[in-house]
Amino acid sequence: MLKRLIQEQVDGKPRQRLLVSAVLMGVNLAVPPGADVGGDFKSLRLCHTAAQSGCVVAFDSFRAESPPPANTLFGKISRTDEFGRAPTPEMVAACVNPARPQGGSTELKSYFSSNGVSIATPLANVDWITPPLAIETPFVRLPGLLHAQCVTDSAGTYLAISVTSQTGHKRTHTIAGDVISNGKVLPEWGLHLVDANLVMGNLLELIASERKAYLAAAKLQRPAR
Repeated sequence: MLKRLIQEQVDGKPRQRLLVSAVLMGVNLAVPPGADVGGDFKSLRLCHTAAQSGCVVAFDSFRAESPPPANTLFGKISRTDEFGRAPTPEMVAACVNPARPQGGSTELKSYFSSNGVSIATPLANVDWITPPLAIETPFVRLPGLLHAQCVTDSAGTYLAISVTSQTGHKRTHTIAGDVISNGKVLPEWGLHLVDANLVMGNLLELIASERKAYLAAAKLQRPAR
């Protein structure tokens, strides 16, 4: 719905100049290989720096050790889209790392619900710390434990999430957010349920930076009185 809204109401329209940033998490946004515009959007480009505005952040998150499978729902432009349209040949899924739009791996500033509830459904129970410790705050942060980078390989184009061990803070081998049905992880969903949680702190910083860039550009374009 967000992609269609932008296509019909913003992309290439006069109001595009009012856009600070578009964040499309868990969306298969089509772009030509090696390009940042020309697929689903004709004039809106992908973000490449934190000091850029009027651009798009799009990604599909998967555990690094569990990339998109053949039947993946995300990370690949190989299936009918949300509107029933056939995939466009030679297109790939866009990936912009909110924590590092210019590319490369970096630490994530994640915010997870401490009671195991996501925006869509309850998550699998997670002991955030071993041995378990009662957590009274509504959110949990995992400093130094989660890293991400955009990856393009035979599996698709996706935000690969890695877990880094840290003395005294051992994580379970899975990341909260795996989609589970009848006790079995569904790899085709990746970490779709926690796309927002994984990068929430990074998004807050990125959008603040983009807002600053937008206001600076608007000030330069404002006619002198």
